[in-house]
Amino acid sequence: MGSMWAGRFTATWNRATGGRLKPSRAVKIPALLAIWSGPYSTNIFAPKGTPAQSIFGLSVFVLGICLAIFLIVGGLLTFAVIRYRSRPGDEDSEPPQIYGSNLVELSWTVIPILIIVVLFLASTRIIFVTQKAAKPANALDVVVIGHQYWWEYRYPKLGIVTANELHVPVSDPEHPQVTYLTMSSADTDHSFWVPELAGKTDLIPNKVNTMWIDPTRAGLYLGQCAQYCGVQHAKMLIRVYADTPEQFSAWVADQQKVALQAPSAAEGREVFLHNACVNCHSVSGTDAKGIFGPDLSHVGGRATIASGAVQNTPENLRAFINNPADFKPGALMPAMHLNDHDLNAVTQYLSTLK
Repeated sequence: MGSMWAGRFTATWNRATGGRLKPSRAVKIPALLAIWSGPYSTNIFAPKGTPAQSIFGLSVFVLGICLAIFLIVGGLLTFAVIRYRSRPGDEDSEPPQIYGSNLVELSWTVIPILIIVVLFLASTRIIFVTQKAAKPANALDVVVIGHQYWWEYRYPKLGIVTANELHVPVSDPEHPQVTYLTMSSADTDHSFWVPELAGKTDLIPNKVNTMWIDPTRAGLYLGQCAQYCGVQHAKMLIRVYADTPEQFSAWVADQQKVALQAPSAAEGREVFLHNACVNCHSVSGTDAKGIFGPDLSHVGGRATIASGAVQNTPENLRAFINNPADFKPGALMPAMHLNDHDLNAVTQYLSTLK
C-alpha cells in the first residue's frame, strides 16, 4: 500500500508541477490531502458511476453498523469503568463472582451471527448488481490488457488500439451509455481500479474477467493497478476520460485516422523505423507492427507517457526514450542509447503523431 500511495502522490505532483519540481517533506501532507479531495482524487466516497454508487451505499451501511457496535461496546465499557471503579472505603476483596448466564451467552452468540448474515446478504446483493448485470445492446466494448507496467485498450467495434488513456462516453441518465470492459493479462496478475467509477477487478493470466462503468459526469478519473505486479506496480496508473458525445466522436475520428507527421519529422520517422523501436511498438501507416509495447500511433496526443507517471512533454519524451529507467526503474523497455541527433529527431517525430 505504501508504494501505491507513493506512486499516486508522485504522479499527481508531476501533473500539478509538470514534473519540474521534486516534492519536499513539508508539502507531502497537504499534497496528499489535495489528492484525496482535489480534481484528481481517488476518493471512494465520491462516486460518479452506478457501480461506484452501489459500493458507496454498501460502505456507508457497513460503517454505520460498525459505528453502532463501537458506540454500544464503548458505552458499556465506559459505564462499567465508572460505575464499578474502586472507591475509598471499599473492602479490598474480590466482589461476588457470577458464573453462567444463558441470556448473556445467547446474546453474544446470536447477535454477531445476525450481523454477519445481514452483511453477507447486503454484500452479495451488491456483487450481483455490479458483476451480474446484463450487458446492454448499445454498450461500448473495450478490451483491457494489463502489461508490466502499462495498459492496452482495444476497441474491437471501432478498430482502435491505444494505450494508458481510456476514453469512454459519459452516461446521460436519460440516455444511459455503458462501457463494457473485457479484461485479461499478458504476463502477471494486475488489477483495474478506478475508485470513483467502480470496484477493482483483477486481470489474471489465462482468465477473462469483465466489469462495466458508466461515468455520470464528464472529466478525468484516476485509478491504479491494485494488485502488486512488480517493481513498477506503483507507477502503473490509470487515466479514464469520460467524454461528452461530441468529444468522444471527435476522439474516435482522430484515432481511426492514419497517424500523420509533419514533413519536418520525416528524418525522425526513418530513425524510428530503422531501429529496434519497431520490434515492440506499432504506428499506423508504417511498417512498425510490434505488439510488445504500447501502440504509438497517436502518442503525441496523449497527456502522459509511462502509464500516467510522466507528463507528455518533448523534454520528458526525449529523456524516456533515452533511458526509461530514469522514470521507471525496472521498466521492460531498454535504453535506446541513440546519439543526440537521432534522439532529437525521433522525439520530434513521435511528438507530431496526434
